[in-house]
Amino acid sequence: MAEHPAEVVRSEAVPARGGVPDDAVLFDLVGDAQFVLIGEASHGTHEFYAARAAITRRLIEELGFCAVAVEADWPDAYRVNRYVRGQGENSTADSTADSTAEEALRGFGRFPSWMWRNTEVLDFVTWLRGHNDRAGSGGVGFYGLDLYSLYRSAEEVIGYLAGVDQAAAERARQRYACFDRYGAEGQEYGLAAVSGTGEPCEQEALEQLVELRRRAVELARRDGLAAEDDLFYAEQNARTVQGAERYYRAMFDAGPVSWNLRDRHMVDTLEALAGHLGRQPRSLSERRQASARQRGADARVVVWAHNSHLGDARATEFADRGELNVGQLVRERYGERCRLIGFTTYGGTVTAASDWGGPARRRVVRPGLPGSVEALFHDTGLHETGQVASMLRFDAAPESARALRSPLLHRAIGVVYRPRTERQSHYLRARVADQYDAVIHVETTTALEPLEPNALWEQAEAPETFPYAV
Repeated sequence: MAEHPAEVVRSEAVPARGGVPDDAVLFDLVGDAQFVLIGEASHGTHEFYAARAAITRRLIEELGFCAVAVEADWPDAYRVNRYVRGQGENSTADSTADSTAEEALRGFGRFPSWMWRNTEVLDFVTWLRGHNDRAGSGGVGFYGLDLYSLYRSAEEVIGYLAGVDQAAAERARQRYACFDRYGAEGQEYGLAAVSGTGEPCEQEALEQLVELRRRAVELARRDGLAAEDDLFYAEQNARTVQGAERYYRAMFDAGPVSWNLRDRHMVDTLEALAGHLGRQPRSLSERRQASARQRGADARVVVWAHNSHLGDARATEFADRGELNVGQLVRERYGERCRLIGFTTYGGTVTAASDWGGPARRRVVRPGLPGSVEALFHDTGLHETGQVASMLRFDAAPESARALRSPLLHRAIGVVYRPRTERQSHYLRARVADQYDAVIHVETTTALEPLEPNALWEQAEAPETFPYAV
């Protein structure tokens, strides 16, 4: 009789204290990979953030990773990048320097602010600044991959150009003024553009990006590497405006278009970042003639985002809907030069809103559903032996890999948690052994602590009774 999958997993899982495997196990898993993508099963779990930060610290200290790229907006994360690299000014439009990690994180002001303004990220950013100061070099950077910052990125392009070419800044201001008539939110622009109540600004966004790229060599020659960094920041903001313009128009259409646009943008940004950080060849003109993969050949990057972005979509029901994601695209382009690591938990608490745009609350997470990978890890009983966190590395756990190539339910909690409709709202079917190179399970997890916890968060949600809300 074949062993039960839980027994197979029990025999092949290795300890991961606090969600972090031993160095020997971690370094062997990573090997010479250029990109290590580390996910999370929710945007509000303390253990996921803490373990991810600890793993990243080891990759920076011991394996020479030079950047952390996160599921956050480019200009907001770049403010943190300037702080951790000791570069002073937090914005091309604002010359006030951030003196602490907490100040640098204030750029993350839009919903859900707790996703980056939390105690774990604060600790990591503080550590990263100290690491860079001790290293005494350009240091390890912190960058955003996302595209929601349409208006903020437009401001940053204009601010950059105002410092190098007033006429070019005025042309950018006139082009981006197209967006001003729609208010200050990208959703308002997208709705107006697709409903016919406003003209799309697609051409203006493209023209600005083309002009900036056309003049790139000239602009970057002015002050050496510092100018190259500033130019790269501005060019990525112009790319973000173009990507956001397309995304906000697509988000009101049914189907996978907006999701796919967003994840493609994140991968394009990741490749551009790796290319910029690549040290060979060094001249700007030579780098621009090289492909993205050649440019970034020596730049090793850790990526932080949700499991739904970083686990290979081809192994999930996303593929049936025509959706792709970052993990899939990176695997397709880089093969063995990337590693995908996912997280799971059986239960506990999570920081999440009840509805989009709502306040952060400390919610009780229901136990994993029967037939889920979360329940399978729970059924191993490892937590009863004191091994509350375990890792499966699928190339080193062949029987578990075989068992987990059958579709199982896999939980995904974003910034909203709806326990009343949990099966429909938060589970998808996935072949976990194909979705990730390794998965880390933490049996019971706790809510991420926001830097500004409100009264609702401070008052923890009571565990639900059965039947629910009678």
